Amino acid sequence: MPSLPGHIKALLDPTAYPSDPGRIELRQSHVSYLLFTPEFVYKIKKAVNFGFLDFTSLDKRRFYCDEEVRLNRRLAPEAYIGVVGITEKGGRYFMDGEGEPIEYAVKMRRLSEERSLDRMLASGIVTEELIRRIAHVLAAFHKNAAASGHISGFGSLEVIRENTGENFSQTEPFIGKTISQGLFLKIKEYTESFIRANSSLFEKRVSEGFIRDCHGDIHSEHVFAEDGIEIIDCIEFNERFRFSDVVADEAFLSMDLDYHNRHDLSEALDLAYFNESGDREGERLLNFYKCYRAYVRGKVEGFKAFEEEVEEAERTDALLSALYHFYLSGLYASGALKPMLLIVCGLPGTGKSTLARGVAERTGFVHLASDVVRKELAGLKPTEARPESYGEGIYSEHFTERTYAELARRAEGLLKRARSVITDATFSKRRYLKKVMDAADRAGAKVEIIECCALNETVRARLEERRWAVGSVSDADWRIYLGKKAAFEEVPGPHIVAAAERTLQENLLKVFRAVFD
Repeated sequence: MPSLPGHIKALLDPTAYPSDPGRIELRQSHVSYLLFTPEFVYKIKKAVNFGFLDFTSLDKRRFYCDEEVRLNRRLAPEAYIGVVGITEKGGRYFMDGEGEPIEYAVKMRRLSEERSLDRMLASGIVTEELIRRIAHVLAAFHKNAAASGHISGFGSLEVIRENTGENFSQTEPFIGKTISQGLFLKIKEYTESFIRANSSLFEKRVSEGFIRDCHGDIHSEHVFAEDGIEIIDCIEFNERFRFSDVVADEAFLSMDLDYHNRHDLSEALDLAYFNESGDREGERLLNFYKCYRAYVRGKVEGFKAFEEEVEEAERTDALLSALYHFYLSGLYASGALKPMLLIVCGLPGTGKSTLARGVAERTGFVHLASDVVRKELAGLKPTEARPESYGEGIYSEHFTERTYAELARRAEGLLKRARSVITDATFSKRRYLKKVMDAADRAGAKVEIIECCALNETVRARLEERRWAVGSVSDADWRIYLGKKAAFEEVPGPHIVAAAERTLQENLLKVFRAVFD
């Protein structure tokens, strides 16, 4: 990572602040340094120029700090405190000190990260009532957002074609890296044909005043639900990214809810928003703009995946995110957000649950593990050990049949609500696979199968390690492994194979490229 500028290093010292905060945490984006104290956040713009953004002079950074506060107070008035100067005296730097500033920072109240929408989605505590509250805030914001002849120009067909065309030209060098040729062409054709077929609607949106000074970057990381709803980090640095059709603004969050595998919540958001706004004609543009927003996120994450200054693990996660966002964009281009059943199968100790958790954490897919289901049926806690002989007790054929039937039942219920699912189990018999595949078929879901494999010595070492692990839900040992291996039926048809001797990151990339590209 590049070394830090001197004033940023100095501001890691708590004594550089008006009242000693005790602890400073530094985070970075490609355009900002963020200094977190227990009570406040100070956001300092980097002296960078990316064409669409120019912070290269102190005057420009001061101007955009002021703009950031002014614009964000529309949706987060309690979060944005103001702009403070960074000063230098006697070789030391001070935040909000006396004298002529050598740099500026946006000062914000630190919001509870546990109350950010993305964290709440991960915890499973987001309700439709909360989503309706957010829709109400967005509809009111769009109704009162500034409109003018200058702003309306950003909704013209010329600008829309410029925005979408720029996406495709910028991602063309990444074909085969972050997006396949086929998916690229599919989304491009959908976009161009939709604009051609709906040119009069786009023109009508301009004439009827639906092009407004919007937020431009509404996704779950920027939405907070504390005492009220606060939406932070709007785009202050480029009018073209902020001046848009109000539906394009709402579509960003709707798409992001889909990305987190909560299509039920995106539908609740859309229903509440359009009921509140009364913009029935705008609904015709929703799928188009969700496709556009998913593509933009795929593009941006794809850029990050190949930035040398970004840590390797972060680059890998960015690549996985790019692949999944482009896949989502392709679903919108197809006109149907179809749920998926991802079947992760294989013998004990081959890394099924590790891989399943890795995919679930990065997609929001619901992870259904047979080890957990089996113990719930038996009235046991998931981590409660039940080391019975192979084929006996809760591992008898009768109890195993019950387990797979319940696994299929749960998967079907989720899939019918448009929630994508991962079933994580040995699936030693083809009839067990058929149970969950039939459930997916009844729910109209796409099915992908991943078989996890490992050498015997790898499995033996893993099972021994698991034996002493705290919180393991699996009771499998070497004896059970041998019994299951002898009875394991070959997985039928084309499927993905993940080898336990590879790293988790390597297997995740293989799976994402096979499933989402």
